[in-house]
Amino acid sequence: MLRIEEEELAEFVSVVLADTEVVWNDIFADLGKEYNEPKLVLFTGSVQSACGVAGASTGPFYCPGDKNVYIDLSFYNELKTQFKAPGDFAMAYVIAHEVGHHIQNELGIIAQMDEIRGKVSKEEYNKYNVRLELQADYLAGVWANHVQGQNLLEEGDLEEALTAASAVGDDRIQMQSQGYVVPDSFTHGTSEQRKRWFYKGYEAGDLSQWDTFSANEL
Repeated sequence: MLRIEEEELAEFVSVVLADTEVVWNDIFADLGKEYNEPKLVLFTGSVQSACGVAGASTGPFYCPGDKNVYIDLSFYNELKTQFKAPGDFAMAYVIAHEVGHHIQNELGIIAQMDEIRGKVSKEEYNKYNVRLELQADYLAGVWANHVQGQNLLEEGDLEEALTAASAVGDDRIQMQSQGYVVPDSFTHGTSEQRKRWFYKGYEAGDLSQWDTFSANEL
């Protein structure tokens, strides 16, 4: 049985996912496309997905193979304690980011990434991956804009999301874990980049500036 806190968190995650579905169904309709909603899988400890077995250290993730968003319920406390990014909207950003990967999958971006993978060096692929992750941050920002439009954002919510985006930057994580940074090994982007692309999506509220792959500067 889930503990009370986990039950409440599970309900919160489901509510956020349902809200992303409303937003992305509308945006896809404007694009003349149908939005195929991802499935939500909640887990603690480890989970089997079409992308393999994921342990607790993996955290929340999206698997293109089964189009599922996997949310590790213990990550909420990790955000609060390890990453110093407390608050419900910090977790909401994480969920919206993983849904962003589903959007990328639906629009063929992840298939293009798979094609690139075997053609470039690991360092070069890491650079593409950073652009992929920053794009997912932008998409999370687009969702946050629509939440704001429904007057559902409370004071401090946006700051919680920006703090979370900054907390999971490659440079911040590497510095905390090993005391130095290796830019060539970055796969998600720096704290500043993640924060900026989330906010860029939040300000735009649509896909007009989402193309991180063509951006000269990240």
